[in-house]
Amino acid sequence: MASNDFSEILPRVLIVSRRSVRKNKFVDFVGEYHLDLIVGYGAVPVIVPRVSGVHMLLNSFEPIHGVLLCEGEDIDPSLYEAEISGLLPEELEEIRRLHASDTAIDREKDSIELNLAKLCLERNIPYLGICRGSQVLNVACGGILYQDIGKELSKKFPENQRAVHIDYDNYDGHRHAVKVVENTPLHDWFNDSLEEEKMEIWVNSYHHQGVKRLAQRFVPMAFAPDGLIEGFYDPDAYNPEEGKFIMGLQFHPERMRRPDSDEFDYPGCPSAYQEFVKAVIAYQKKLNSTTSMPKPLKLNQEMEKKRKMIIRSFSLAKNLYSTGSEMHPSKESELQAGAEFLESNTALSIQQENRLKQMGATVRNAGSYIERLKQNEEREKLARNMMGKMSAEQLADLLSFYHMMGKICSEVLEKKVHGIVTDLGS
Repeated sequence: MASNDFSEILPRVLIVSRRSVRKNKFVDFVGEYHLDLIVGYGAVPVIVPRVSGVHMLLNSFEPIHGVLLCEGEDIDPSLYEAEISGLLPEELEEIRRLHASDTAIDREKDSIELNLAKLCLERNIPYLGICRGSQVLNVACGGILYQDIGKELSKKFPENQRAVHIDYDNYDGHRHAVKVVENTPLHDWFNDSLEEEKMEIWVNSYHHQGVKRLAQRFVPMAFAPDGLIEGFYDPDAYNPEEGKFIMGLQFHPERMRRPDSDEFDYPGCPSAYQEFVKAVIAYQKKLNSTTSMPKPLKLNQEMEKKRKMIIRSFSLAKNLYSTGSEMHPSKESELQAGAEFLESNTALSIQQENRLKQMGATVRNAGSYIERLKQNEEREKLARNMMGKMSAEQLADLLSFYHMMGKICSEVLEKKVHGIVTDLGS
């Protein structure tokens, strides 16, 4: 089997790494529990490194059949709320001191993950957000977060209604109760472990922020005793058998394991990953059945000869234009193929004009070509001024859009050129 056939067989799940420091150098990592579960249920994890500029290169990771986002620092508050919830400067300083490893903003990671989340929402690509990944999903849809649960939420409740959401001394072993909402996926997964009256499970968590206002499209699936939303999903985008899965879990089901064992606390713990991968596989099948990779044009020997003649003609025209030299009479016949090509297509499309610009001056009308160059220079100047005022996120979205449009234009143009060459040969 050819290596380029694997993308049509194995579903790909993108996971963004987290950056840390080791031996005075930055290193990227992803927790093995996430990777093991993804692989175990039949998908391939593709790690997106957190390095500068990757948010501009996300198209290079296509095809994308699913996205899993997990773990990381606090999201830049300016991305969802201009003011920092009225917290006093001394309170913010105390938060930074208590949660030093999490409060260092990583704007590059924010940009990468928000772009991926928005891509999933636009294309209905399966998305599972764990911990920070759930917060990214909420922010991408217009929701906002608590800057610090302890300062903004817990203090409003009596001691017996507060939940400890983070324990630095007992990362894996820490648990707190959550109440599961009926008739939700979480309820289905943990149904056999729930007591009918309490509807509670004990979960592992490691976060000091959380959902303050849930985006409108989502429905809660679980609440902590202090009212914090611990899980949510989009009911209109949830049907794993049909490739639909948009969900965020604030807690860590992958870490809910018995001491010194890989046995899960509850049978339902791995279900989020299992159903997510089921949706990823279904999405890939649906994608493969509705799209096909454009096949290269196959020309017979005569057509291929004419194509090379046309290319040679435009190359010669470009050299003549660039050097300003006079044409030797012996070269006139070589320009004829290009002239016939242009005559057969008098109404040039914008895409064809751009193609001719790349080749050089048009054979039949150098004056028109120069005029277009001047217009393009003016347009480029205006575009640069406009883009200089845009944010990095807006520029990334724009680049992604024009990358897609460029591919479409190229395919359509190739078909048109093929038709013209065929006409010339008939």
